[in-house]
Amino acid sequence: MNEHYPRIRRYGPTRQGERLLIREVVQFTFYLPHDHHDLAVGVARALDAYQRAVGVGPEAISYWEDTSSETSHSIVEKGWQAIHECLHPGTRRIFLDDFGEETEFFRRNTKQGYEVFFNLTGAPSFEYNGYGFTYCARLPWRSPPEGSVSVLRATLPTEYLEQHGPGRVRELVLEMASSLRFSTGHAGLAFELLGSRRRLLPEIRTELFRYPGVDASHVGVLLCRQGTHVEGVHWLNFLGQPVLGALEGVAGLRTRLHSPGTTVQEMEGERALVTLGQWPEAGDMEQGRDLPAYRELARVLEPWSVPFSPGFVNSWRGYTEEEVRRWWRRFLD
Repeated sequence: MNEHYPRIRRYGPTRQGERLLIREVVQFTFYLPHDHHDLAVGVARALDAYQRAVGVGPEAISYWEDTSSETSHSIVEKGWQAIHECLHPGTRRIFLDDFGEETEFFRRNTKQGYEVFFNLTGAPSFEYNGYGFTYCARLPWRSPPEGSVSVLRATLPTEYLEQHGPGRVRELVLEMASSLRFSTGHAGLAFELLGSRRRLLPEIRTELFRYPGVDASHVGVLLCRQGTHVEGVHWLNFLGQPVLGALEGVAGLRTRLHSPGTTVQEMEGERALVTLGQWPEAGDMEQGRDLPAYRELARVLEPWSVPFSPGFVNSWRGYTEEEVRRWWRRFLD
C-alpha cells in the first residue's frame, strides 16, 4: 500500500475468463462547452502529449473500442491515421439544424448522441493496465441544449504515478489542459470499473466510504449535461469561466484557501489550477484522515458544484438514496 492511497483490485468472471474488473487509477476529466469543430486541434494536442508521456503498445495504448459492436480493435497505423484525421477536420462547419430530420446524417448522429467518439485503451488480451483516453464531442446544434458539453477523459495507472512521481503527472495534466477549451476539469484518484457500474459498485462499498479521495462519480461521457458546474473536489482542480470570475479571479480564490500545501496557479485565458498537496490523497476515515484541504475547497466551491440529484441513485444499485447523498457530500457534511 502506498502511503497516500491503497491498492484496490477486484477480479471476477467474464466471457473471456477471470479478469480484473475494478482498480484504482489516476483519472483526469475536462468538460468542454464547445463543438468538435472548435475543439479538434486542442484535443489532438492533448492526445499527442498523452502519447508522448505513456507511449504506444501493449504496455500502454494499443486498442480502440468500437461502441457500436462492443468489440476492440488493434490500433495499427491506419487506425491512428483515422483518429488524427478526425482531429483535423476541414474548415466547413456542420450543424444538425441544416439537415432535414429525414436525412441519414441527421438520423445517425441523433441516434448515437454525439458527433465524434473514440475510446483508446491497453490491449484487451492483457490484464487491464490502467491506461485510457476517451473523447466525446457533443452534437453540433446552432443552439446547444442547456448544459451540454463535450468531454475528454484520460487515465493512468497508479504505477505510473509511483514510477514518474506526482510532479511529472501534474505536468502532463497541465500540458493537456493548456490545449483545451475547458470550463472546469479535474485530476485525481478514482475507481475504474470495467463493466456494469451498477453491478460492480456494491463490490467496493467499504472502500467507497473509507477513502473519500477516491472518486466514483464518473458514469460515462455520453449525453453529459455538466455545463459549467464543478464536479467534486480532487487533487488537481481546473477552474474556468464563469466559476473563476464569480470567485473574483485567482486573487479572490487565494484569499479563501489557507490549507498547507494548497496552491493556486493562474492559467492563460482567465483560468486557474488549484492543487491540493504534492500527491493525490485517498484519505482514510478509519484513521481520521478526512482530507481537510479537500473539505476547505469543497466549501468554497459549493455554490457552483453539481448538486445532488435523486436521479444519481439509478446508477448506484445496492445503495440507498441517503447513502449516495452522503457520499456525494462527503467533503461538506
